[in-house]
Amino acid sequence: MAAPKRYAVAASGTWVDDEDGRRLPAGEVHAWEQGLNQTVCGLSLSRSQLGRFPHIGWPDILPESGGAADRVRRVCPRCASVAGRRGTDARPRWHRTNPRP
Repeated sequence: MAAPKRYAVAASGTWVDDEDGRRLPAGEVHAWEQGLNQTVCGLSLSRSQLGRFPHIGWPDILPESGGAADRVRRVCPRCASVAGRRGTDARPRWHRTNPRP
């Protein structure tokens, strides 16, 4: 069984937190695999002028998580479908209890 992928964040904007001085994503956010020059949904990082945030994990920018999601306006639905809308330890939404033979 392969290990789950860990996605970083690429965003259309940036802001700096006053409390700890970290650079955080703002605007529209996309999932990004480090080492690649495109987002999970296929946008080129340089052509789309997206900033990279390798220190921010994908679950941290989801609005329900709080954390780095303060100024996130839109989560890319295509990236969210691949990277997941919930944490890495969440179970699937449905479970087949009586599979057919």
